[in-house]
Amino acid sequence: MPRTRKELEGVKALGSKGTPVPRTYAPEVLESFPNKHPDRDYWVVFTCPEFTTLCPKTGQPDFAELTIRYIPGDRLVESKSLKLYLFGFRNRGDFHEDVVNIIHDDIVALLRPKYIEVYGKFAARGGITIDPYVNSAPCPAYARLAETRFANWGGARQPLQVRQ
Repeated sequence: MPRTRKELEGVKALGSKGTPVPRTYAPEVLESFPNKHPDRDYWVVFTCPEFTTLCPKTGQPDFAELTIRYIPGDRLVESKSLKLYLFGFRNRGDFHEDVVNIIHDDIVALLRPKYIEVYGKFAARGGITIDPYVNSAPCPAYARLAETRFANWGGARQPLQVRQ
């Protein structure tokens, strides 16, 4: 069944031509819409292979493959608004660890998902990589999933997997 106009009232970026790209961090561009399947658990995964932010000290660009995974509750993030939001980091200076936590917190504030994780696989700078990972279960019923996934985090450059 197609979405109704009422369901899409808060979605402004999608379908609009010439949507301005934020020049800096702009969490207000994030949009959401109702989840038609809130009683079913399923994963939503976004991968941004060309994520860019700036080193807060040198102003040099930092490149990463950023992955956001979540189990939605009542709302879903609209993908074009997420893309615009992520573009806003291109001119913002933050350490890698801060970036993944900021993104995590903004999406949690927008959606209150059942579970969420954000992983930044940053390119090497100065001969070292930094791959921060954060997860949480805003819905208490998913606390065990958060604990298990965090405990089984394989470390840098390893895929996320739950070990039996």
